[in-house]
Amino acid sequence: MTSTLIDNIGELVTCDGPPDDPLGVRSAAAVVIQDTEIAWIGPRAVAPEADERIDALGAAVLPGFVDSHAHLVFAGDRAAEFAARMAGETYSAGGIGTTVRATREADDQELRSTVARLVAELIGAGSTTFEIKSGYGLTVDDEQRSVRIAGEFTPEVTFLGAHVTPTEFAHDRAAYVDLVTGAMLDACAPHSRWVDVFCDRGAFDADESRQVLSAGRRAGLGLRVHANQLQAGPGVSLAVELSAASADHCTHLSAGDVDALAASAGLAEPTVATLLPGAEFSTRSTYPDARALLDAGALVALATDCNPGSSYTTSMPFCIALAVREMHMTVAEAVLAATVGGATALRRQDVGRLRIGGRADMVMLDAPSHIHLAYRPGVNLVAGVWRAGRRVIGRVR
Repeated sequence: MTSTLIDNIGELVTCDGPPDDPLGVRSAAAVVIQDTEIAWIGPRAVAPEADERIDALGAAVLPGFVDSHAHLVFAGDRAAEFAARMAGETYSAGGIGTTVRATREADDQELRSTVARLVAELIGAGSTTFEIKSGYGLTVDDEQRSVRIAGEFTPEVTFLGAHVTPTEFAHDRAAYVDLVTGAMLDACAPHSRWVDVFCDRGAFDADESRQVLSAGRRAGLGLRVHANQLQAGPGVSLAVELSAASADHCTHLSAGDVDALAASAGLAEPTVATLLPGAEFSTRSTYPDARALLDAGALVALATDCNPGSSYTTSMPFCIALAVREMHMTVAEAVLAATVGGATALRRQDVGRLRIGGRADMVMLDAPSHIHLAYRPGVNLVAGVWRAGRRVIGRVR
């Protein structure tokens, strides 16, 4: 086994501190990586020797970001749709059909190349753990190949056959739900960890969503829900009722939804409110009320929602800056949501924090403080990225 000392860290953000200091910030710190894990954290003045030493030159070091919501398996381009929205058209879920047609026509290598490109972008922006959903195939074969390709890049694969009803089932929604919960689920479950459903206007109602989630649970999959993006509805309450790991979007919440998510935070298997500000930015929609959720005690995550239609970004730092500026989160809250929050939304204990024995996933910034993530929006501050102890991104500071 080899060891690496990352020395002369100006600000070490562990995201593993006590309740009154959850960021767990340390100054003049050092970290020792042993193989794939963190072996030592402490003051640099007493750091042990290691096989290799890296001088952080006073930079800030944080846990790798955890992106718990991304749609990376697709083909085609929807730039014209984005331009139309910026010119005043209202967003709806109908544009998904455009990507479905392109994805069905693409071969495996085209899809794989797109995922590889976007994963490289995610990692380059500091995300070391990420989820990938299917949902742009909507046939048994196309959904199966989507989750199979996603599994080449991450263990956090989500089967989203219930994204929208494809045009060939427009007049027989029940038959499509039967397909999703039958042959499609059978084909995709062996390649997936999670099942998801878009419970919203233009997608699936509460009864259909319950059918999809219940079938997924019987197949051994964890639950996730696209909830309340386009309008208030049953998605959040259904997610909490079924102990889904996350309710994602949460743009239109009732007081009851907020209370339910807050009450869930105290459970052994909480439902995390995953907020996706890139979608609101790209659709000129109302941002979620993060303050209401945080002040009520709900668990909050941030994710990119990278997809070709409504949030074509792979940058967690951009989403952190949006959360601070547009959703009135503090920088500390946004960083925690992008690390610990995302890990909780994926029910992972090994990532999202820097702690002895945890996976050595880290981001070094070309900046002295985590505050620069919001202070310098749009600037690539990522100077180094470690995944499971291996430096995968590094540039001269």
